[in-house]
Amino acid sequence: MKRAVNIAELRRLAKRRLPRVVFDYIDGGAGAEATLRENCRAFERVRFRPRNAVAAGPCTLETTVLGTTIDLPFLLAPVGSSRLFYPRGECAAAAQAGAAGTVYTLSTLSGCSLEDVRAASQGPLWYQLYLVGGREVATQAIRRARTAGYRALVVTIDTPVAGLRERDLRNGGAELCSGSLPRMLPHVPQLLAHPRWLMDFLADGGMMKFPNVVLPGRGAMPYADVGGALENSSVSWKDLEWIRGEWSGPILVKGVLTGGDARRAVDAGAEAIGVSNHGGRQLDDVAPSLDALPEVIEAVGGRAEVILDGGVRRGSDVVKALCLGARAVMVGRAYAYGLAAAGGDGVARAIGILRDDVIRTLRLLGCHDVAALDSTYVQTLAG
Repeated sequence: MKRAVNIAELRRLAKRRLPRVVFDYIDGGAGAEATLRENCRAFERVRFRPRNAVAAGPCTLETTVLGTTIDLPFLLAPVGSSRLFYPRGECAAAAQAGAAGTVYTLSTLSGCSLEDVRAASQGPLWYQLYLVGGREVATQAIRRARTAGYRALVVTIDTPVAGLRERDLRNGGAELCSGSLPRMLPHVPQLLAHPRWLMDFLADGGMMKFPNVVLPGRGAMPYADVGGALENSSVSWKDLEWIRGEWSGPILVKGVLTGGDARRAVDAGAEAIGVSNHGGRQLDDVAPSLDALPEVIEAVGGRAEVILDGGVRRGSDVVKALCLGARAVMVGRAYAYGLAAAGGDGVARAIGILRDDVIRTLRLLGCHDVAALDSTYVQTLAG
């Protein structure tokens, strides 16, 4: 881990450790993966305009998101099924986020319970909500999150169905989760080719369930049910009304790419907007998150905080998003690669790489406080 100098190297380590089906679950996107690629390329179209000959000094990275002061201008995004990457993956990631002084966001579709993740971390936690299992099941999860001390609710609105992730289809993801030996057998060799991961996976209990989706009379939802459950659980603006009634804390609506949706989210009671295309994993050929950011910020007009998610692989990407008006940035794949490579140590390394790069970028930019960043520090090239 100490020899990994950037997120791309953590990605290579993750690819080496994981079976193809698991690595591609992290790494892949929807359709032809155009949006997945453009999420990163959008940052390359932003150029810095540094202020040179500025006296050196310590850098201030502290910011406030939804009333919580954090030590870094980035937080860990919800990444489903993290327990497949590494034993007790969500707990490991949450612990490292807390140690770094930032937020960890737990996905509904996690392999560790809300309560266990809370016990694993000393830092602030948010809970990401899908309506899988229906309103009654989601309500129970909201109440558990409130009781456990989660500070904000992240409502994802861009998953009426799962995106067409062709890598998952080719790798036999559905077959491996089916429980049917004849369907599984053609795809088992890729698991056997990674014995270290396989031993960890079996020692951690094998195929995970979703302990935060407790179905009446059935208990925790099995992993194989997730595709159908998502198709029956799409969220509507009307759902925001009862969610708001169940949750008294701040709400972030994640999956917004247009000014119209941003205004509707604020009108529905959202205190923050997550500009996100789900990491290019849902509808392909939509705008990169960074390109959608200005329209959303203008539409919100200061009535809510705006957080960017998607394509962040370097600390300089974080700084560019802040210059363009984001309050903070969510990182998903960046820490998921670290988690898959080496568990908590890998997450810590990913956070450290991004933190050091933010500091280096600020110093070279001639700005020593993230709160002072604005659009005068960048220029955006034509796409």
